[in-house]
Amino acid sequence: MRIRIVFLLKNRGGFVPFHHQYLLAQLIKGLLLKGGKKEYVDFQDYNFSGLKGQTKISRNGLHFYSSRVTLVLASGKKEFLDYFLSVLFTEKQIEVGNLHLTPEMAELEAKPDFEEEMKYICISPMLIIPPSLDYRESKKFINPMDETVSDLLYDSTMARMEASNQFPAEKFKDYFKFQVVPDVNYIRKINESQKKFARIYPAFDQDVKYEVRGYTFPFTLYAHPDVQEFLFIHGIGHFTFKGFGMLDLANHDPSKRTTKYHHKNIEERKSTPAS
Repeated sequence: MRIRIVFLLKNRGGFVPFHHQYLLAQLIKGLLLKGGKKEYVDFQDYNFSGLKGQTKISRNGLHFYSSRVTLVLASGKKEFLDYFLSVLFTEKQIEVGNLHLTPEMAELEAKPDFEEEMKYICISPMLIIPPSLDYRESKKFINPMDETVSDLLYDSTMARMEASNQFPAEKFKDYFKFQVVPDVNYIRKINESQKKFARIYPAFDQDVKYEVRGYTFPFTLYAHPDVQEFLFIHGIGHFTFKGFGMLDLANHDPSKRTTKYHHKNIEERKSTPAS
């Protein structure tokens, strides 16, 4: 399931680096450690977006000018999401980069009807090549139109689905169909405008810094509905628990796909007078 966490922004104009997934990963990890439950210390069954709001780009990164900022968090385990919210909503204020944020509410995204053909956009960068200390390898550029893109993403997806223990072994024979078809018009327009859909990003794991190439381009995925649902929840590619590879449906109004997410700590926060 996927939830949207809404924060009040206390300092409009505050900023984060253009790519701030590593800051969010540190925040989430810190809250999980603070919560104290051992089963979630090394938990990796989650995926998250970048922060969303009204932004302007400067030399320092993304400046936020909206009164609220949103983070999408997804996991195959509802228990984890409830636990994370229970810890998050004990915080009066958190800081991400230069932003001062107060948790306000959470919304539940409606589950889409998954079909064999789905159109997606990337709401966080997608890692096609696994992180490596060999920066030449992990930063290597692959043309999205190259057939190896589908092959690499298929291999990583099947490995993650198998490791999740959510799918019987005999089902994998049904998952052979897998093709990623980038939006050719989008890539052409980006190239013509000399903008980028592939950048180098920092990522950290076990205090080790990696430099990785992330891609953000819309694409159509042809795959079994089970595979579509898995990727929509767990993200696509590598380092998904570090906030890479989160997808959203293309050409959909996200505001029409949410309902209020009820959680004890959120309700208690709202009923407590501000000090």
